[in-house]
Amino acid sequence: MFVSKKHIPRRAVLKGMGVTLALPLLESMVPALSPLASAAVTPKIPRFVGIFNPHGWAPDYWAMPVGPVSEYPFVLKPLEAWREHITVISGLDSYSSMPPPGFTGGDHSRSAATFSGVSPKKTLSDDIHLGTTIDQMIAEKHGQSNTLPSIQLGIEDQSSMLTCGWGYSCAYVNSVSWSGPTKPLPHEANPQLVFERLFGDGSNPQERIARKKATVSLLDAVTGEVAWMNKTLPNTDRNRLNEYLEDIREIERRLRNVAKSAEDSPESQGPLAIPESFEEHIKLMWDLQVLAFRGDVTRVSTLMYAHDQTLRSYPECGVSTANHAASHHGAVPKRLEEWAKINRFHVGCLPYFLGKLESIPDGDGTLLDHTMILWASNMGDSNLHSHTNVAHMVIGGAMGQHKGGTHIKAKGSTSNLLLTTLHMFGIEKESIGDSTGTISL
Repeated sequence: MFVSKKHIPRRAVLKGMGVTLALPLLESMVPALSPLASAAVTPKIPRFVGIFNPHGWAPDYWAMPVGPVSEYPFVLKPLEAWREHITVISGLDSYSSMPPPGFTGGDHSRSAATFSGVSPKKTLSDDIHLGTTIDQMIAEKHGQSNTLPSIQLGIEDQSSMLTCGWGYSCAYVNSVSWSGPTKPLPHEANPQLVFERLFGDGSNPQERIARKKATVSLLDAVTGEVAWMNKTLPNTDRNRLNEYLEDIREIERRLRNVAKSAEDSPESQGPLAIPESFEEHIKLMWDLQVLAFRGDVTRVSTLMYAHDQTLRSYPECGVSTANHAASHHGAVPKRLEEWAKINRFHVGCLPYFLGKLESIPDGDGTLLDHTMILWASNMGDSNLHSHTNVAHMVIGGAMGQHKGGTHIKAKGSTSNLLLTTLHMFGIEKESIGDSTGTISL
């Protein structure tokens, strides 16, 4: 039992010049004379991460037996050490991403259906219409008291996409997070801007600008408050707070290196640049998500690896062919293998994130124990533009509601998995999109 005469509010923040810094969960936030084992986790804090994976996976390279999993196939191999935290789900069909009756084409323009289960209205005008996505429903229930109800992240700058083809608005391509049928939420690809949004104080823009011009750390603005707080904290809390602050400082250092590299480049687009390396970029985004959860700045996030028609290549995996071109391999063995290598590379970026979540204590467990990650796509066989047998993954403890370690073959619409997710977050809707029921995970 930890006994304290003082109780720090869970929403306590440190403020300085253009900075509002949320605190991680500390033992001192537990009411005095309360058993830590129960008070620290009442109520538990649920968290959700929705990950959009463009164009699915190469079917032959991720196929595996149904039931408990002891070994993962080629595409999922990088996640094998984490299989007890993962349920792979196959057999679901993304009906909402299929062409509407009487139409063909436009498959890439319906990726927004992934987390909504609603077919986008075909239009190039302002009368766009989709449906509220599950991340926003979860944020509505669990995130309204947070500084940010949700965050939307991307690993690809889509600002240059002016036309999206097949008579569909680019809004359906650029966002998989919608707060309402006509309200797509932009995904931010610049980690520096995400960092400023998480920790900058919007009420003091002049102070924030002055701090940045002085090239001082965000933490320098709250040094006094940190020193004062450390005098009042027990050793365990002091260590936890200092580790959290060091993580923030390390991310700042990495962001400065990215900015300096951009400034030194002959093709520089300014100091707030996006890392050239996909791995470096996504690790920064993972770290920012973990910090946001750790400080309870937000409990909900979505991340887009890319849009369906991305022309990005991933030389890190030994393939020079661009993502979209590789997905249309024509069943040529060598090209199909290249597509599978790209799939595996994308999956291989996840263990870093899972390791970070598992390393952070959170009440009676870890952040991974209290987080549900939904890895989703709107395609099965990308070569055929097929929206049937779309593979998904559910990852994390989901507040004790998910065990993992298995492969489930389900039936029906991908919306059934969306409905299942909502129920796991205490949102007892009868349906979403074209759902017909739930899935037993």
